[in-house]
Amino acid sequence: MDTTTPASTQTSTESCGPMFAPAQKEHAWLQKLVGNWTFESECVGEPGQPNSKQHGTESVKSIGDLWIIGEGQGDMPGGGTARMMITLGFNPVRNRFVGTWVGSMMSHLWVYDGELDASGRVLTLNSEGPSFTDPTQLAKYQDIIEVISDDHRTLTSRSLGPDGSWTRFMTAHYRRKG
Repeated sequence: MDTTTPASTQTSTESCGPMFAPAQKEHAWLQKLVGNWTFESECVGEPGQPNSKQHGTESVKSIGDLWIIGEGQGDMPGGGTARMMITLGFNPVRNRFVGTWVGSMMSHLWVYDGELDASGRVLTLNSEGPSFTDPTQLAKYQDIIEVISDDHRTLTSRSLGPDGSWTRFMTAHYRRKG
């Protein structure tokens, strides 16, 4: 007697096996970012130059319970409009947040690997990208998302210098649209 379940009657979790992942508390944390936002960012200027301020919008949506995707657009320092796209999720096998970021102003795909701090408010995303001093070399960067309240979050970007210290080069304040 055949006791196997015919493929046509298997549930999606049986047929997909390890491809199905239940949501974790870290996935629920990402849902705090879902919504429509406005932002104001400030980029640190070159030595002797003033900082620049930019404005824009971002729309963050869920892809099921496991991923978020954000699409933004905003002013570019020096003029023009930039478009940006971020993906974020959590890999429970590695116990790490993962994701990517791309922007219309550069050809580099930023790949994120990060963790949430003990307070549950600050997500630090590590990445590598073109060095400010030599674009042919890679440097270490961090994008740090801090949830201030349900309607306010910040994004701070910084780079690791040759002396081992982190230098902030951009801070953005995101406010949820009414």
